[in-house]
Amino acid sequence: MNNPYIVLPIILQLVAAVVLMFFWTKTKAQKVLSIIFSVAAVLVAAYLLVEVWHSGILITQSGNWKAPFGITFVADLLGVTLVLVSSIAALGVSIFSAGSMREERLKFGYYPVFHFLVMGLQGAFLTGDIFNLYVWFEVIIISSFVLMTLGGKKAQLEGAIKYVSLNLLASSLFLIGIGFLYGLTGTLNMADLSIKIKEIQNIGLVNVTGGLFLVAFGIKSAIFPMYFWLPASYHTPPPAVTAIFGGLLTKVGVYAMLRTFSLIFGGDEFMTVTISIIAALTILGGAFGAMSHRHMSKIFGYLIISHIGFMMVGISIFTEIALLGTIFYLIHDIIVKTNLFMVSGLVLKINGTQDIKDLGGLYKSYPLLSLLMAIPLFSLVGIPPLSGFWAKIFFVEGALEAGDYLLVISVILGSFLTLWIIGKVWTEVFWKKGENLPKQANGVYFDELPPIGKWSMVFPMLLLSFVSLYIGLGAKHVISLSQKIATELVDPSSYIQVVLQNQVP
Repeated sequence: MNNPYIVLPIILQLVAAVVLMFFWTKTKAQKVLSIIFSVAAVLVAAYLLVEVWHSGILITQSGNWKAPFGITFVADLLGVTLVLVSSIAALGVSIFSAGSMREERLKFGYYPVFHFLVMGLQGAFLTGDIFNLYVWFEVIIISSFVLMTLGGKKAQLEGAIKYVSLNLLASSLFLIGIGFLYGLTGTLNMADLSIKIKEIQNIGLVNVTGGLFLVAFGIKSAIFPMYFWLPASYHTPPPAVTAIFGGLLTKVGVYAMLRTFSLIFGGDEFMTVTISIIAALTILGGAFGAMSHRHMSKIFGYLIISHIGFMMVGISIFTEIALLGTIFYLIHDIIVKTNLFMVSGLVLKINGTQDIKDLGGLYKSYPLLSLLMAIPLFSLVGIPPLSGFWAKIFFVEGALEAGDYLLVISVILGSFLTLWIIGKVWTEVFWKKGENLPKQANGVYFDELPPIGKWSMVFPMLLLSFVSLYIGLGAKHVISLSQKIATELVDPSSYIQVVLQNQVP
């Protein structure tokens, strides 16, 4: 069905960024306007999800050029679900930024760039054109580089150089892969590529092209062995920036793999085995990396890597049950990881450090806040019936059905290692006695903030914790949605038919 309103999430973020530029030095107005636009974005995304659920896949053709000749925007269940989840995470970060971000950073254009970043994410989730996906990736990289360097501290600049260098390499490989695809098929529309790639006789060249996409998206997703840029850079910017990075930036790479391997490169045995090995090594490599660090943001950074490995399990096996687990885990992980980095930001605001050896006594001093922070921490572990638990059942079931016992062992071991890591963080930060631990100078502490400042840091954690609890306790609804998405990924015929044939409104 043709529906021009599917580009509203992109347009809304663009309008937000442009409007906020006119309030460059008026930080209070920026905070209020950003939150208003973010709430509107959640409402628009919710409307789109309901519309797609009831009416099926929606499309719009840019410039009224019919596919495959123009740029197509497609709102299927996978795309609009991620638009909604990312909008909720962005709303949380927008509110958190109002209390945690320093005024001087706000005056350097934090909020406009933040909305440009979210616009890039929404565009990536909704595009039906492989080159347009590359363009949205570049919007994301440029915006994230600005956010990472905002403030100009030495550690930020060092982390930004590592971040942008590897991501530019990934973008180059992505662009080369697009060139190969266009040379092979003469099209860039992903639905059209799905048909024409099957007509190519040179399977070896198709596999090489698929390998380029795997490496490009693998770097962006931080899979083994291409993940070292993430823990070296994600701890350097302010907590609000780290929250949006940790929650969303690596997940757009996972989304790109789901999209391209379901439509274009799926079914190759060598690729399946390769991704299976990468998934296992990513799970374990990230977990062991987290065990060796004391800084909370670095620990959570390595856990991002480990849990990207969980999502790769479904991409490797590519059965409905395994993909159900990947989609469920993707929804859960965006919310939880965003919340976790806000937790680390609040800990920093309270104590002036994120080194777990220099922390302690938080539960005694802030019992209610500690219980709130326990929700994302133990949701990440997957303690039943919290949100991280359900997807792992589907991963194990899918791996057992496929006879891939390496993945079964990796998922179980990775889950236990995550439990050990989070247990260590909880013990050191919350339960350990902390009376004699000196605070480190780090600007205005949490206790010194006005009530509105405190609430702007606590409320988004409360919001995302509520969403996490809903995902876990209301799992049947999320499973039903994930099941339908998994079915569409395994059999993309409806996607292809709508994009290439249903052009009449």
